Order: sequence, then C-alpha cells, then structure tokens
Amino acid sequence: MTLAIFDLDGTLADTLADLSDSVNSALETLGCPKHDYQSYRRFVGNGALKLCERALPEDRKNEAGTLLGLFKDNYNAHLLDKTLIYDGIKETLDRLTESGVVIAVATNKPQDAARKLISALLPDAPFVKVLGGCDERPRKPDAAVIHEIEEAVTGCDRVFMIGDSNVDVRTAKNAGIPCIGCVWGFRDREELESEGADFIAEKPSDIADIILSE
Repeated sequence: MTLAIFDLDGTLADTLADLSDSVNSALETLGCPKHDYQSYRRFVGNGALKLCERALPEDRKNEAGTLLGLFKDNYNAHLLDKTLIYDGIKETLDRLTESGVVIAVATNKPQDAARKLISALLPDAPFVKVLGGCDERPRKPDAAVIHEIEEAVTGCDRVFMIGDSNVDVRTAKNAGIPCIGCVWGFRDREELESEGADFIAEKPSDIADIILSE
C-alpha cells in the first residue's frame, strides 16, 4: 500500500492572496509597512508565527506575537475569499485514491484553518489525516507529523511527501521518505532541486504519474 502526504499551501491550493491580505491588514493595524504578494512567497512555509516574524520590520520583530493574533483573526474570517484549488489537483487525488493510494495532509498552517480549507475546497477527498501546526507536535521540517500519519495507516510500505518548498524536501529527508517537488507553488524548481527533491512535478497530474509508476 502507498501513502501520499501532501503539503497544503502552494501544493494543493493557492492560498497566497488571502494570507497576504490578512498579514497586510494586521501590519496596517500596527502601523507597519505592508508587502506585495510576491514577497509572501518567501515568508510562508514555516508556520504562522514565523510568517509574522518575517513580515515585521527588523526593529519590531518582538511584536510577532501581537501580529500573529491580529493575523489569525483576519485570516479565519477571510481564508476562503480568494483561495482556490490548483487546476488538476482534484483529478489527481481521484486518480490516486481510485488506484488504492492513501492520501493525507501535513502542513504548517494552523490546524483549524487547514481543516476548514480542506473541508470547503476538497470535501470529497478521503484524506485519512489533515494535520497542521499546533502545540502538540513540532512543525515541519521536523518529521513528527509524518510519523504520526504513518502510525495511523497500517500496511503502508511506500510513503511520499509532496510539497512546493525546501521545508517539504527537508521534512521528507528527516522522515527518510522520497519527496515530489511541485513547481507551481510558492517557491521554484531551483530551490526544490538544490534541496534534493527526488522528483519534480511540473503539473499536478505528474504526481500520480510518478507515484503510480514507482
């Protein structure tokens, strides 16, 4: 049996606009300069607190906790305003599950937000677990989230991590599993290749091609 563990932001869904808008709104409340959308491609990936730290000016990094609270309030109210599933993702998930592949989500996005997004955008996808950032486990690239999913699925002898950033590649390496790097996400092919992604997917259908041909 094969287990495919997906990142969320930049892999399953384009969440950048809603994340950017929510942080920018929180920054404005604090009287801090805002950032363009492209800047947020480098800010995301290591959880909401790190996102807020990266968005703050150098002389105000100590206000990350305050910014985080404001961001969460904004984001929880607007996380579905502009977010969309990438074209081809639903068909890829259908193809995998119809072929007997077990699917799950491992993200650093706050767990309640991750589950709300998955429920709204992919309500029919049979994810065995949707695990996000929380106080109960360390965040990626720590492999704890991968091991928790593996323990919940008995009989899997092949496991893949699918994601769009160096965080996902490092998580896979820490877990001792191969990583499929997705070039349509928030980072780029160069980052994925330099980190040592085992496979590169140019489009979502490539994910199924890779997994089902291995």
